[in-house]
Amino acid sequence: MPIFIIIIILSFALYVFYKVREVRAKEPFYKRWTGTKAKMALGAFLASFGLNELSTVEGRVQLWVGIIFLAYGIVLLWMGWKMYKHFLTLARDEAHKNE
Repeated sequence: MPIFIIIIILSFALYVFYKVREVRAKEPFYKRWTGTKAKMALGAFLASFGLNELSTVEGRVQLWVGIIFLAYGIVLLWMGWKMYKHFLTLARDEAHKNE
């Protein structure tokens, strides 16, 4: 399906973007906060890739690969969201201290 392909490309581009921002960041909490956004983009990439595989299942191997990618992508999204909320407050405090 074309919607999954668009999401795959967009999430991979966001992953690369946030990884570059993570490497360039100097403040430790801002670096971790940006890294969690990259982790969520990677989770979206894997989940959408898994959904794309599941939309055209032809055999058992393709079914299991799609399920594994979808499950791992959902876990990365969930863990990334929890870490995002945690590091958001710390990154805000760090930004206010540096002003």
